[in-house]
Amino acid sequence: MTSRRPALRRSGARKLNPPGRRNTISSVFLSRRRLIASAARPLLSQAAPYALRIVVTGGHPGDPECGCGGTIARYVELGQEVTLLYLNRGEGFCGGASLDRCAAIRTAEAEEACRILKARAVFAGQHDGGAIVDDPHQEAFARLLAAQDPGVIFTHWPDDTHADHRAIAALTLTAWRDSGRKSALYYYEVAEDTLRFAPDEYVDITAVESRRRAACYAHASQQPGKWYPKQVDITRRRGAESGFTQAEAFLRHPESRRVQFP
Repeated sequence: MTSRRPALRRSGARKLNPPGRRNTISSVFLSRRRLIASAARPLLSQAAPYALRIVVTGGHPGDPECGCGGTIARYVELGQEVTLLYLNRGEGFCGGASLDRCAAIRTAEAEEACRILKARAVFAGQHDGGAIVDDPHQEAFARLLAAQDPGVIFTHWPDDTHADHRAIAALTLTAWRDSGRKSALYYYEVAEDTLRFAPDEYVDITAVESRRRAACYAHASQQPGKWYPKQVDITRRRGAESGFTQAEAFLRHPESRRVQFP
């Protein structure tokens, strides 16, 4: 989202057998997929065996909720601590209100969204539409991220169309590498802004879709009725890829360790 602004599984192409021949590979794959999905569901009600701090970094208030809201809700259900780390306070747009009121309006919206998701809001102090990636800002961001002590970090795809998304992706990546890659690092997608994204791991968000929607609609100044349905189109498509009704999809950085998704 711009300034208005997992059951794990890999996706892959399937080959069809010649006419008249049963597609045995596809049948086995689908049966295995259903078995894994059905076996995983009872585990979701159990408490997580260990604490895992999750940080979702986003260019603006509303971005983490849009791209990861369901996954955030799933992690919280398991007793994990989730922080939404916003690059700015959304000073660049807040509907019909004057720009000097936008930071306050959008901060309140972010805090309400976090209340709905039972997450925590943290702000990096940059300005909406004017992201800076230089040594002083990198050092400040790295300190802020390290203070959250994350076990898993989710961030924007580095090739998103919005400059603020690309900026926080770069800040996050550098901070992660400089920290010794201690956390797992995954990329997420956001409606209207993420291009050429090829995820391979999924989280079933079917049961928590209403909570994700409520968190996104908490950003009322961003006119969620215009962009949220596009995110639903994405999660339905990702669900079709992974065998669920709706799913959020992620791509692990190739230098990152893997973690178990909710």
